[in-house]
Amino acid sequence: MTESRSSSHEVLVVCPPGLEALVVGELTELGVKHTRSEKGGVTCSLTTRQLYAANRSLRCATRILVRIARFTVRSFADLERRVNEIEWDDYLPAGVQARFRVTTRRSKLWHDKAVEERFMRGFKLVSPHASEQLFVVRGSHDRFTVSVDSSGAPLHERGWRQALAKAPLRESVAAGLLMASDWDPTTPFIDPFCGSGTLAIEAALRASGQLPGGQRTFAFQEWPDFQPGTWASVTAAQSPPNLSVPAMVATDRDAGAIEAAQANAERAGVADLIDFRVAPIADLQTPEGGPGHLVTNPPWGGRVSAERDLRNLYATLGNVGKKQLNGWGLGVLLADRELARQVRPGLSETLSLELGGQHAWFMTGKFAD
Repeated sequence: MTESRSSSHEVLVVCPPGLEALVVGELTELGVKHTRSEKGGVTCSLTTRQLYAANRSLRCATRILVRIARFTVRSFADLERRVNEIEWDDYLPAGVQARFRVTTRRSKLWHDKAVEERFMRGFKLVSPHASEQLFVVRGSHDRFTVSVDSSGAPLHERGWRQALAKAPLRESVAAGLLMASDWDPTTPFIDPFCGSGTLAIEAALRASGQLPGGQRTFAFQEWPDFQPGTWASVTAAQSPPNLSVPAMVATDRDAGAIEAAQANAERAGVADLIDFRVAPIADLQTPEGGPGHLVTNPPWGGRVSAERDLRNLYATLGNVGKKQLNGWGLGVLLADRELARQVRPGLSETLSLELGGQHAWFMTGKFAD
């Protein structure tokens, strides 16, 4: 049957596979007591206030889907009847177009496009340029779940990243690496392969106490039952930014990457908090106030001919760290775990991730003599 609207919402918090435990931790900080993890997501119940706050404050999530209906159907006639029972107007203000994303498996109604067509019936095309409200339909063993996306643009799109270097890291993944590294935001931070600056910018935002969704809007703000007073209390609860942050250094040997990183940092409002430098890893200089953490996403290579160069690059990182960063924490994202030994023997596998269809590992430890 269709689920009624209330102050409690059953939701699926979608996240990159491998970050589920970190999302659970973030939800716990919001006061959410009961969660259930699955690959790529966390299921829980949120109050309306928690729903608003989660969208604004979760650093590792991709989007938050609110369950609005569940039913079992084995024919298109039954599907159409169930679709007509859903109160679509609760989520579709005038001028907003419904969009459906359908996936089915092991169901009699197995053709995704045919299922999507049944959901789209009754929705007139508002305008080719109208804003859209996403609904997600998942069918498994004839059991269908219909959800409405409360986020809008994916939550990793913070609103500040426009300039990209090669192989950019999603903001949500960068935030997850920082959490998993156990970096203390009151201590210095270094990224010697900064690319477009995502890790350094996420670190600066966290150290200064700024929320990831503080610069953007969300789909739920357009819902007919949006509660402006509740939203105002959520936004008012944020502490003022902490402008006294530790030293933060982001370097890259590519001048274009540093230019892109600085532009992104400007849009994020943290350019003054990060020391951007064009420099190879061999010229890394230690900031004052340490020990802190070096967290980085080095080049992954991808060509057999580049394997030796990668080993040398990772070994250089290890040598520089051993000489200059004694006692510093270390976190490095790798597509090949064997390369971790070039940086430092004995690193721990902290996260196992799927990034863009490729497996990656986040290895952590400490530099020492």
